[in-house]
Amino acid sequence: MNEFVSTAPAETIVELSNADIFQSSNLVLSNVNLKIDKGEFVYLIGKTGSGKSSLLKTIYGDVELEKGMATIAGFQLNHIKEKQIPYLRRKLGIVFQDFQLLTDRSVNANLHFVLQATGWKDKNKIKERIAEVLDMVGLATKGFKMPHELSGGEQQRVVIARALLNHPEMILADEPTGNLDPETSEGIMKLLIEISQKGCSVLMATHNYNLIEKFPARIIRCENGRLLDSKVVA
Repeated sequence: MNEFVSTAPAETIVELSNADIFQSSNLVLSNVNLKIDKGEFVYLIGKTGSGKSSLLKTIYGDVELEKGMATIAGFQLNHIKEKQIPYLRRKLGIVFQDFQLLTDRSVNANLHFVLQATGWKDKNKIKERIAEVLDMVGLATKGFKMPHELSGGEQQRVVIARALLNHPEMILADEPTGNLDPETSEGIMKLLIEISQKGCSVLMATHNYNLIEKFPARIIRCENGRLLDSKVVA
């Protein structure tokens, strides 16, 4: 596995250089240059179809990088093999708009499933880690609930807990507040910002400009086939 790991400084989690981003066979972003450091919170904005999701998919290895260079959490995407992608994804917690929880099992069982699938074997350590992440997201007493017994905000907190299980270096959040009311969305934002302040970078795709105004941070924008970096909303 070591031949796929970069010697880039640990504080840089994402670095893309002159990268072209494709959606199927269509070029959606060209000549992308992006650097995200440890603990940074970054918004990703742009119109539907502008390349936001394709950029996220490239970062977590779901879309192949065909041109340019990219180092993600120490993995060089140019040289990564398919069998290495699960190891990359353990360093990246992924949060989607639709929660994608297993509806036939409890919160604890959802998290247990992920840990087992990623190689955890010690039952006590599994139990301990589940308790830790649920406490981190404010759901310490909800582990025995079924997903349908939780509110939308609570389900999204379970998804964030799931993303944190393997101590990721970065959270990739694709419209994480898209299905939530404004008050609940603010709670999720505060949680994600708190996670970034503890050293786990967050890259969040969103259309919610009210949240961006209320919780200002660095903004990168997909526009006219380019990735633009700025500090303020246009």
